[in-house]
Amino acid sequence: MSFVSKIEEFNYYREKMNEIILEKANLGIKRFFAIDSRTYDKGVLSSQVKEMLGLVASLVLRCNDCITYHILQCHKLGVSEKEFYEIFNVALVVGGSIVIPHLRRAIEIVEECLNN
Repeated sequence: MSFVSKIEEFNYYREKMNEIILEKANLGIKRFFAIDSRTYDKGVLSSQVKEMLGLVASLVLRCNDCITYHILQCHKLGVSEKEFYEIFNVALVVGGSIVIPHLRRAIEIVEECLNN
């Protein structure tokens, strides 16, 4: 499976499942989704900085879907390759060596973003 298809598969699955989840009209879930989305809006911190923070947290918490999402958002917001590697370093220092397998996956996604 190529990296492109990993990103496409991620985006397709995420959109499809979010649609199903939100169609059920559970107020608590809808509110949480809204808070999650609005958290990354520009405020005192830029959206780019907030996405970078989200990426560090996702690496430390070892959530590959979250890692992929935040990498894609960071890339859209102009995060450079050097910035990604500094983000990864912060996550490794905070999370320790258990982050390394997730770092490998993160680098796959970053490489695909930067090469397209």
